[in-house]
Parts: sequence; C-alpha cells; structure tokens
Amino acid sequence: MTHASAAGGAAADGPHPAGPAAGGPTASGPATAGPATGPITTGPVTGPAVLAEPTVPVTSGWTTGLSLATLAVFMAFMTPIQILLPLQLEQIDPHGKNGALALVTGLGALVAVVVNPLAGAWSDRTTSRYGRRRPWILGGAVAGAAGLVLTASQHTVTGVAAGWCLAQAGLNAMLAGVTTPIADRVPLAQRAQVSGWTGLMQSFGLVLGALITTLLVTGVRSGYGTLALLTVALALPFVLRHGEPALPRALRPAFDARAFARSFWVSPRLHPDFGWAWLTRFLINLGNALGTLYLFYFLADAVHHADPGTGVLILTVVYTLCAAVTAVPAGVLSDRAGRRKTFVLVCSLVMAAAALLLAFLHTWPSALAAAAVLGAGYGIYLAVDQALVTQVLPRAADRAKDLGVINIANSGPQVLAPALASPVIAHLGGYTGLYTAAALVTLLGGLLVGRVRGVA
Repeated sequence: MTHASAAGGAAADGPHPAGPAAGGPTASGPATAGPATGPITTGPVTGPAVLAEPTVPVTSGWTTGLSLATLAVFMAFMTPIQILLPLQLEQIDPHGKNGALALVTGLGALVAVVVNPLAGAWSDRTTSRYGRRRPWILGGAVAGAAGLVLTASQHTVTGVAAGWCLAQAGLNAMLAGVTTPIADRVPLAQRAQVSGWTGLMQSFGLVLGALITTLLVTGVRSGYGTLALLTVALALPFVLRHGEPALPRALRPAFDARAFARSFWVSPRLHPDFGWAWLTRFLINLGNALGTLYLFYFLADAVHHADPGTGVLILTVVYTLCAAVTAVPAGVLSDRAGRRKTFVLVCSLVMAAAALLLAFLHTWPSALAAAAVLGAGYGIYLAVDQALVTQVLPRAADRAKDLGVINIANSGPQVLAPALASPVIAHLGGYTGLYTAAALVTLLGGLLVGRVRGVA
C-alpha cells in the first residue's frame, strides 16, 4: 500500500504535482484510466526519496491499475473458498464435506500467515530496476495461477489441500505487492478514498468470480482455469504501465538472518497503536470469517435453498452493490474529516447486526437483508481501516513487511474460524450459535479501535 517525488523520478503516469488530481478518483465516480503511456520503468534514485512519506496525489490511471490487480488477487482468493472448493470437496467426500473444507481452507490460511509477511519483507529489500512491488505482483500472480490449475486436477482431499496451499503461497506474495503501494505512494488526504476503490474490488472479486463459476463456465476445472488466466491478465496493467522508483542498493541493509527473523515481531509495548490496530482487524475479520465460511452449506442445510451456488451469487451481488454505495463515500468523508476510528466503530455495529439477522432468521428474505446490511458495513470498513493501518506502521523501510504482519489479521482468522465454527455448529446451537458468535466478535473488534491513540 515507493513514493516517486521529483527527485525520485516520478513515472509519467504516477503521482503528479500537488493540487486537485485531474481525472483522479472522486466521490462521484470511479477512477478511470488515463492515456496509455506504454511500459514504464524507473531506474534507481539517489537518497531516501523512495522511502519518503508521500505528498503528491496519485492519478486516476494509477488507482485503476492497482484496483484491477487487487480485483485479481481477491477474485482468486475468495471464489474458490465460497464456491469451487465446497463443490469440489462435496464431489470428493459428500459425507465429510464440512471437515474437508475446514481442513483445506485452514491449511491454506496457515500458508498465508507465513508467506504474506515473508514476501513483504523481501519486497522491502528488493532492488530490482523495476521497483520493489511490481516483481512480486507479477511473480505471485503466475505462481498463484499455477496453484489454481493444480488444485483443479485433484481428486483427493490431500491433493486439493496441496494445490490450494500452492495457490495461497503465490497469491499471498502477490498480495504483499498489491497492498503496499497505498502506503508507499498515496498521501494521507487521498488514502481512504483510494482504499475505498481497492477495497471495493475485494467485494467485486466475489461477484465476478461467482458469475464466472456459476453462469459463464461449466464445471469446477474450467472455473479454476478461468480464474488462473484472469489473475495474471488483470495484474499486467499495473505491472506494465505504472513505474515506481527502485530501492538503491546503498539503502538495503546487510542481511542478518537473526535480525531478519526478529523483525517480524512488532512489539505492542513499543508500538501500541500498531498492536491495537492489528487486534481490531483480527477480530473483525474473524467475525466475517465465521459468518461467511459456511454460507454455501447454510443456504443448503438451514435455508433449504434449491440452488445454493446461485444463492451465494445473488447474496454476493447484493452485498457488493451495498458495499459500493458506502465504500468510496465513506473514504471521502474520512479523508475530509481526518478521522478513522469512528467509521470503524460504526461499520462493526452494522456488520454485527447483519450477523444477528442470519443467527435468528433462517429464511431467504432475511439472508438477502443480511447481505445488504453486511455489505454496507463492510464497504465502510474496507476503505477506512486500510487507511488507518497505514498510519500506524513503525518504519517506512519496512512497510510491506509490517503490512504483511497486519495481513496476518486477515488470514489468521481463516485458520482459526474453521476450528471454531465446526464445533459450534455441531454442539453449540448450530447456525444460530455460529452467527451469534460472529456478531459478538465483530462488535468487540469495533470497540477496541478506540485504543488506537495516534489516529483520530
């Protein structure tokens, strides 16, 4: 989420002189790509400009390119979890599908917990003339696509788990490169607004992936294959068109294995705002994971929907449309007010209300209402929380690594949620107990954001 100042040799399609961004992202409409400029590369810069706090607004074309790359990674993440993996595992083991899905998604999330901060740390140290982030975006996209293709060809739970772990490794390397440019290059006055657009792509990835795998292609294997192709294709505009300053070798510290390993521990005592922001994100994402992991089976077993796959698609469309209504406007309001925490608290209240609808009303109309409420709340969260966490990073030189540590709060709940959700469904009230727990955890996360002192 590296700043290209005039001294750093800004790319022609990157940040432009301070002032209103001509054609830049606004509250009234999406960022649109600027004129094509062809592939851009940026040579090494002198001095610490590559690590400077960004002050120059980014263009609409830059925002669009980053949004497409974000769309790619989250479409490849979420579509298998929501649709393809449940279908594939139901075919492989219809009686043990719940446990199989928990195993596969839990192992994949464990890989994500390790790979994302590790890839971020190496990204921070990358001195390629193409910049620090773009090589990881493209390499991760290719590796993630290979993992999706491998997963598609498996006929055992073990094989699916292996393929999905490879996909998670590649996609999390890509994610490390995709999330950091906002912190690298977007000034504070634009940060929640740009985060709104990239956050909206996370939700839109669910819709596009669901459309592809339920309406446009037939079969699990073709669904995985199409996702693999799109993952690489959607990463290319940002990688090829938007340059970034390279990290001079003189600014890369000598490698020390022990110091490198210790760097992944960010002390909450020394950096309390970072610690509270991490915990807030972890809890809100845990609530979201508890609420969405078994959505396919919830529609089939509790709502008794005739076509759960189509049901997931409809709910996802409703969710995304409502997120679109709130994400960018909330980002604009947050940037103008200079406030983040109030918005995070509000979104947690809204999301908890959506979980309670699912907990106590197991009907299709109530599921539609919950999707709308959850989308509205999550749209606010995606825009504002991402901006908040970029303001509590300890060191500019470690942005990608520290955001990788923050991203454990995204992937860690995917490891923990299956372990919590399966026994809750079996022994603690079924889906009512599951969604009540999701509401309580989400609400707690929103309340704890008040402990972040350095951000308004």
